[in-house]
This record gives sequence, structure tokens and C-alpha cells, in this order.
Amino acid sequence: MADQNYNAKDIVVLEGLDAVRLRPGMYIGTTGSKGMHHLLWEIVDNAIDEISNGYGDTIKITLNTDGSVTVEDNGRGIPVDNHPTLHKSGVEVVYTTLHAGGKFNTDNYKFSGGLHGVGASVTNALSKWCNVTVYKDKKEYFIAFHSYMDEDGKMHSGIPVEPLKMVGKTDKTGTKVTFLPDSDMFGNLKFNFETICTRAKELAFLNKGLKIELTDLNTDKHEFYHYEGGISDFVEYLVKGKNKLFNKPVYFDAEDKNFDLQVAFIYTDSYTENSFSFVNNIPTVEGGTHETGFRSAFTKVMNEYARNNNLLKEKEQNLLGEDFREGINVVLNVKMNNVQFEGQTKTKLGNPEAKTMVENLTIKELSKYFADKKNSTTAEIIISKAKGAAKVREAAKKAKELTRAKNSAENFNLVGKLSAATSKNRDICELFIVEGDSAGGSAKQGRDRKFQAILPLRGKPLNAEKKRIDQVLANEEIRTIISALNTGIGEDFDLSSLRYNKVIILSDADQDGAHIRAILLTFFFRYMRGLINDGHVFIGLPPLYKVYKKDYVEYVYSDNELPEAISRAGRNYSLQRYKGLGEMNPEQLWETTMDPDKRNLIQVTIEDAAEAERMVTTLMGDDIEARKAYINEHANFDREDDFLKNYKKI
Repeated sequence: MADQNYNAKDIVVLEGLDAVRLRPGMYIGTTGSKGMHHLLWEIVDNAIDEISNGYGDTIKITLNTDGSVTVEDNGRGIPVDNHPTLHKSGVEVVYTTLHAGGKFNTDNYKFSGGLHGVGASVTNALSKWCNVTVYKDKKEYFIAFHSYMDEDGKMHSGIPVEPLKMVGKTDKTGTKVTFLPDSDMFGNLKFNFETICTRAKELAFLNKGLKIELTDLNTDKHEFYHYEGGISDFVEYLVKGKNKLFNKPVYFDAEDKNFDLQVAFIYTDSYTENSFSFVNNIPTVEGGTHETGFRSAFTKVMNEYARNNNLLKEKEQNLLGEDFREGINVVLNVKMNNVQFEGQTKTKLGNPEAKTMVENLTIKELSKYFADKKNSTTAEIIISKAKGAAKVREAAKKAKELTRAKNSAENFNLVGKLSAATSKNRDICELFIVEGDSAGGSAKQGRDRKFQAILPLRGKPLNAEKKRIDQVLANEEIRTIISALNTGIGEDFDLSSLRYNKVIILSDADQDGAHIRAILLTFFFRYMRGLINDGHVFIGLPPLYKVYKKDYVEYVYSDNELPEAISRAGRNYSLQRYKGLGEMNPEQLWETTMDPDKRNLIQVTIEDAAEAERMVTTLMGDDIEARKAYINEHANFDREDDFLKNYKKI
């Protein structure tokens, strides 16, 4: 029996950066691709903080042929003098000490995205090696760090090879960091150039005048991002391919003490709101107090304008916020101190004072903007659009009431469609939205009734990208999905009422199946985005082939896997190609696609909401030429590369 005594000697003290390697998820979320890229963003964020606070203007990111990455900026350079109490160089302190940095007060950084002082040290801890060069005071300094295991099997993380040294003279200023993520942590993962480009472009939009140069030495790809218009250019990028209601985005900026606000917006003839907010360059995909403040102020200013200019008659009620937000595309960019994010993922701003600040500044600046007679046409277009939205809202209200009326205690409008799970425990229940009655029948027979519900689609749902909310609600397939999920949609969406922890789209592995997936994901993105943000939406991955003979069966999920599967089967094998889910019997569908112990599910996430918005607009909107161009550039019809690499057993 184990020793029951618990003494001070039993307390393990992790020295230096060892805690990071023991629990990497606490610092970077995951040791998957997203976590590995997080190492890069920690270094880039340090460079951005320099530039955001007025030091330098250029960041260079280079993917090297050995798998390492280099980030160089032309800021002031990390301090190289000795720390007064730690007695080592500032560079060594920053890269070897958690919670060490110059961002815990406003003396050196008015604003900062790196709030916890763990960025550079965490990157170092999870790297095989990390080299830092500092250009400062006409001198070039260098220090190298490495992680290694000693003869006793003890791991040493991010240890300096030797102290910081002056290695030359230079006229440059700034910091250059090159690091190689440790394969013991991240396996064979590689940095993705397109992923880096997406975030770099966003950072360039958010920091007017910033230049970001990207180079991939493995493929000789180069990109350069620089936007003098800042978030005005960002908004123009977001609405490319849509019909704008006026030519130029409305833009204003304002500041109050240590609080800076930038807002840019434009309207299109679409029927949904697209809001993208950021705090200190960090995307707040779940919104927060700054968005609440802007919405409140915007509604107040526009209603007052409508009243003062007789665009709303005395007997007419004020327009609602949701009326003014139909068709708006807005970027809200806030920079502030002492940021309080709700949750560790930094996705929702919680500072109460941000609401007041944004509200007051927006009322002041927007009122001033529309007081200028040359902007009166823009105001009139917005109000006209909102009045049209109010009429649609009334029609949608009736449609929703009709949906609710049909949705009786027995789910009247789901009878004969939904095969419900017997359990009412949302945490274990999952809903399969299945393409076609044939596959739906197999899924109903093959499922585990306790926790799996099946909803077959009897036709293609409506493309929500091109329709008003009342038209969306008039579509029977969409209405059935809304009733099954029980969350409501749009302004009425309530995640707490969701009946299923997992919503799984299960469609054929062909063009029609891909189209149905796209339609459903577009609907969720536009009207139930909280489902995706909270990780409830998945794509089921059915097999393409069955390789079998008398005593051998193997299911194959991509064309690339097929030759190896055939080789394993040996001579006299048989091959079945599944053209659709309906070709599988209930046992096969359970074994390959529905059994939690064996199935492959892809979790749908939004890594970058703005880029997701552009993709949905391009693929599901009206601009045919833009869609063709995107498909020609990005289409990959082999699931192995773009699909399978991201799946995980769930």
C-alpha cells in the first residue's frame, strides 16, 4: 500500500520553465497545430506591441527549411542591460522567466496584446532551440537557448547556452527571434503559410501603416501586407463581392485617457449583421462590453437623426437595434489598459468601463459625422434600410410564432421526421442531420437510441446567404432543424436551450453532399453562430471504400489511403466503393461513422471570423466569378490533405 504520509518533501517544485512542458495546454491551449502556431503569435505579438506603441513599422516572418521560423522587427530591441535583482540580461529574463515583461504598467507600453508576460518564455520552453538577436544602441547582441534531457533523464527547458554577448556593430534597431518547436511536444507538425498569412493580414488591417513581410523558403512564396486605410480597408475587404449601399465606409476614431477607439462600417443589401471586434489586436469573437456600447450608441444616434429629420413620423415607434444592424459590416478596434477577458481563450471582453467609453465616444463622433450635411445621404440610406428591416422583422415575428405554434409539446412538426434520443441529458446527446431518407433509415436502425437522434433531410435546405430571415423561416427543412435544436435563431438564439451537445452533419462524399454541408454550415454561421463558437458543430466522415475478403475488412477514408489498404489485404481481395451513405447497411454505418469508439468527426471551428465571413460570401453569395476564382486557386478534391489531417476521434 502507498505511503499515506504527506509531507513537505512530497511537494514537487518545478523550476524555471519546466511547468510549461508539463502542462503546455495551460499556456497554449493545445499541442496541435493551433497551439504550435500560438508560439509564433506570442513572438509576433511582442513585435506588434512595439509598433502599436510607436516604435518601428515593419515585421518580417520567415519559414525556414529546417522547420524553424524567424520573426524580426525594427522596434527598440529587448533591453540588454542586467536586471537589478535577477542579475542577468533583460533578454534572458524575458525568455526564461514566466510573468516577466515590460507590459504590467504603462511606462513602456501604452497598450499591449501580451497581457500575462508568459509569451516569449513559453515559446522558448516549448522549442528545441531558440536564438535571439537584439539590435540596440549601435550594437548587435546574441543569445541562444536550448532544451535538453540530461544523463539522469531530467528535462531542462529553455536553458541559455551562455549569457548574452555583444557580437558586432550595427545601425539597425529591433529584435530577431528564430525558434524550432520541439517535436517531442508537437510531433511532425509544420507551420502553415496560409494560416500565418490570414492572421498577418488581419494585423496589418488593425495597425494602420504596419508592414508585414512573409516568406516561405520551402516553397519560395512571398506575401506583403500594408494598409494605409487601416480598418476602413478592412471593411472594404470584407464586403468585396457584395452590393454596397454607399461608396465609402463611415470611419471615426477617438480617444479618452488610455482608451483608443476606431470604428469603420459600411452597409450592403444583405440581410445579416457582420460585426468584428478586436481589443489590443486580439479578436473578440464572442463580443463583449465594447460591442454592447457601440450597438447602444449607434441605435440612439440613428433614431435621434431619424426623428430630427422627419424620417420617422411622430406616430411611428423607434427602430430597434436589430433593424439598424441588418446589412451592416462593422469593424470595432479598441486599445485599452487592464483588459479583462472572460475565459482563458480571450474571446469576450468583460471590462464594464469599456461599454461606457465606447458608448460615449460613439455618440459624440457619430453625431458629429451625421451633423455634416454632406453625410446626410448616408444617414438616409441607413434609416431606409432599417425601416425595411423593421417590416421584415414583423413578418419574421409572425413566422416565428407560426413555428412555435407548430412546435407543440410533442414536437408536432417533427413527428415522422426526427427520431429522438431516449435520454434527455444534453451533455451526452447528439443529433445527426443526415442527407436523404435512405441514409436516414440506416442511421435510425444503426444508432444507439439512448443518446443519438436522427434528422433526415428530404431535400436541400435554403441557402441562408441569399435570403431574408422570414424567407429562411419559411423553408420547411430549416424550420425542422430549428425546432429540433430548440435554440431559436438570430436575435432569439439561446444556447442554453440546446438539446444536443453535438450536432453532426452527415452527408455523402460527393459534390451534392459537399453542397449540403456548405448550406448547413452557412445557416449555422449566419443565424446560430454560437453553436460553432461553442464547439457543438461537427462533420461526420464516412468511408469511401471497403476493402475485404473472407477474414479481413478495412474501411478507407481517402484515395491516398487505398493502395496501402489493398496491400494489407493481400491477394484475392474485393473492393466496394461507397457512392453514398444509403449504400451502407445499418451495421456498417454504425461501425464506420456513428460509433463513438471508432468514428472520425471533424469539429467545425472559426479560427478567424473575418476570413470565415469572406469565404462564406465568396462561396455562397452571388458573385459567380469570385467563386470560380476561389475554387480554381484553392480547390483540392482529395480529402487527405485538406480534410483528413484535421479530423480527430470524438
